[in-house]
Amino acid sequence: MRRALAVSVAVLALAGCGAAPDGPRVVVPGAPGEPARVMSGTEAAQRRSPVPVSPADVAFVERMVPHHEQALEMAALAPARSADPGVRAMAERIAGVQGPEIAVLRAWLARQDPRSAHGDHTGMPGTATPAQLDELAAATGPAFDRLFVALMIAHHEGALAMAAQVRTAGTDLFVAAFADDVVATQSADVDRLRGLLQ
Repeated sequence: MRRALAVSVAVLALAGCGAAPDGPRVVVPGAPGEPARVMSGTEAAQRRSPVPVSPADVAFVERMVPHHEQALEMAALAPARSADPGVRAMAERIAGVQGPEIAVLRAWLARQDPRSAHGDHTGMPGTATPAQLDELAAATGPAFDRLFVALMIAHHEGALAMAAQVRTAGTDLFVAAFADDVVATQSADVDRLRGLLQ
């Protein structure tokens, strides 16, 4: 995930180079087994996609921020309430990955035209209801662990659905890379979470 997040950050930097083509150099990670490349700001600007950001891209990022924030809210409960070291480790992993991703997503949104804001964040797939969050916050021990795993699996599956949708409807290179990263990391997380139920 660390490398994948670095790819997302690098793509974000690439997307923002147009305003200052002679600015800082941009590091672009290579494909697996290949070294990273360093581009000048001018070269990076020339490699920007001519395709404009689509409403689907903006909607995905706007929705993914609160989606990630809810995952952090659930993960923050685990250290004091979980009885399972595996659940606590999973919560720590989720927080360590999704916290920095929120900052990257917000930085991307800050670069977009405010008029492209989507605004409607209803119906995000996989999100827990307020009642479910209250139940999780009140649970301890094995009861907490079972509910945490069930809610987090549903939460991750919702993110996978959102990522699949934007890969079909979106046009932005950063959003595409981020969505691919979501699919890779959260699919692996779902497998780990299911293993905790056994």
